[in-house]
Amino acid sequence: MKRVVLITGHYFESKRKAGFHWLAEAFWKAGWDVTFFTSALSPLSRLRLDYRMQYPVLAEANQLKPVRDRLTSFVWYTPWHPANLRLAPLNLLASPLFARYGELPLGPAEERFAQADLVIFESNPALLLFDRVKRLNPRARLVYRVSDDIRLLRNHRTVLATEERVAPRFDRVSVPSRSLLERFQSLPQAHLDSHGVAREPFEVETADPYAALKKLGRPQAVFVGNNHLDLEFLAAASQDCPRWDFHVVGPFKDLPRHPNVHGTGELPFAETVPYLKHADVGLMTLRYSSGAEAFTDSLKMQQYTLCRLPIVAPEFLRTDRPQVSYYRPGDRAGMTRALNAALTLDRTQVSTDGISTWADLARTLAGDRA
Repeated sequence: MKRVVLITGHYFESKRKAGFHWLAEAFWKAGWDVTFFTSALSPLSRLRLDYRMQYPVLAEANQLKPVRDRLTSFVWYTPWHPANLRLAPLNLLASPLFARYGELPLGPAEERFAQADLVIFESNPALLLFDRVKRLNPRARLVYRVSDDIRLLRNHRTVLATEERVAPRFDRVSVPSRSLLERFQSLPQAHLDSHGVAREPFEVETADPYAALKKLGRPQAVFVGNNHLDLEFLAAASQDCPRWDFHVVGPFKDLPRHPNVHGTGELPFAETVPYLKHADVGLMTLRYSSGAEAFTDSLKMQQYTLCRLPIVAPEFLRTDRPQVSYYRPGDRAGMTRALNAALTLDRTQVSTDGISTWADLARTLAGDRA
């Protein structure tokens, strides 16, 4: 039986379903033995109000937890992990300590690494495990799946330096966006591998959560995500377009207090899907920060496209996608024009060709081990 270890910052049983959750399911469905290894958790996580601490991560810490046959969760909870301490002197002082992160005890997970055929690293502090995994298992295929630009996530400089050092040593560097591919263009093993989309949840008949509002002839726009929402866009658009309704599915607490802004909070993915399927417009309304260009090919963009949604996005996310209407951040009139343009788009012309499944991506990452 083939074995894969997925090293990620996500917790397997979180409500938030990120790419590594879907990859785990894809490998499991393909008959692999899967270990979902949650990293970058320590007492610092509680101080930083890490959302993962709302789950029983401490009760499960450093134990192999069977989720089902051939699928195991492991929460690597350590005395510390490399975290941006926000103050340059503190970051400097912590660097020697953080550099030792990859040598901390792995407990029963060490055997999982030693037996793996494939180890997939996400872009997070667990990159410091690279040398350790290489020593434990020199025959394993090692893949770096760059889900996010670590510069955008404000990682500690130890993590940034580690990425620069070890990226050339991976068997494959897999990136989901063109802008991220440019970062690794000097590496012959770097490839553009789009996010997959789990099609099955979208094929199930679901009730329309907007039904009552649609009866009033009101357009329904939705933002789905966990961060980077441009609240200034939402405040301006909800005020300037009072006949629209704006729905936000995600853990945002400071939404504009306008009657046409509706926050659901964080929902399980199955409950999120109807908001995607039945919306009139998908919002990619992100605030800008360094590296945000990588979101041009985000999982959210893929899901919106699968649902044939017109999309509204800021100009810094401009691509050749014909279903996207753009605005310049801060241009209120431009925001309104983009929303109205999206509403008039012929959705039947939105192509879903080229949208990969997670099974496709799993096979690509496995390479000759597939």
